[in-house]
Amino acid sequence: MENFFNNTMVQTEITVLIRLLSAVLLSFAIGLEREMTNKYAGLRTNILVCVGACVFTLLSIYGFPTFALGDNVSVDNATGIRDTARVAAQVVTGIGFIGGGAVLRHGATVFGLTTAATLWIVASIGMACGTGMFGLAVTSTILTIIVLVSVRFFERNVLTTSTKNMKRLSINISCQNETSDSVYNFIVEKYPNLREITRKQSKQNKEITKITVIIDIHSKKPIQSTYKAFQKVDGIESISIQEFNEIL
Repeated sequence: MENFFNNTMVQTEITVLIRLLSAVLLSFAIGLEREMTNKYAGLRTNILVCVGACVFTLLSIYGFPTFALGDNVSVDNATGIRDTARVAAQVVTGIGFIGGGAVLRHGATVFGLTTAATLWIVASIGMACGTGMFGLAVTSTILTIIVLVSVRFFERNVLTTSTKNMKRLSINISCQNETSDSVYNFIVEKYPNLREITRKQSKQNKEITKITVIIDIHSKKPIQSTYKAFQKVDGIESISIQEFNEIL
């Protein structure tokens, strides 16, 4: 009898180890894609979320008594009922807080929805590994990577007019007061997707006007093409262009 229990414990530990390792490997594959595309939720975040979901699922299966005992229920009269989904179900709720932290808003634009959705699917893969449903876990991982890679390629190369292909730039221009009107008019006419434009006189130099612009532009190299466009404008003393980081 003692050998039986020892063998059972060893088999359980091996099962738990295999499921944890599978969660690490599958989340590594998804995290690698996120890391290679320079997203904030990369390898570590995806692996930790997947392993955490797997651990909670394993705890719900192996970490609690088989029999549900009430105050007036003896072992002989135990119901034999165990809700293994109770702990695992909280993973779905808990991952929402992590995903919510990945979503950011800048003006009317919302960033991070893809990152939040990826963390959500990674948690579900961890739960699948925790229950031993390796076929479902592997298939979900492959489909997730295909969607992340192929749909991005489709959006950038086929849906060329999609707003997702737009790059948002912040431009700071210093120009002479007498040429500020011509620079201002050039910006308004050149860029129809103008989000914001302000101009004010420099406090350090009364002869200089500073113009701040936020635009959306369709271009594979938005900063280079914008610099090239402004080279044709006279009266600009200095210009700096910064691209908003894509967090999707």
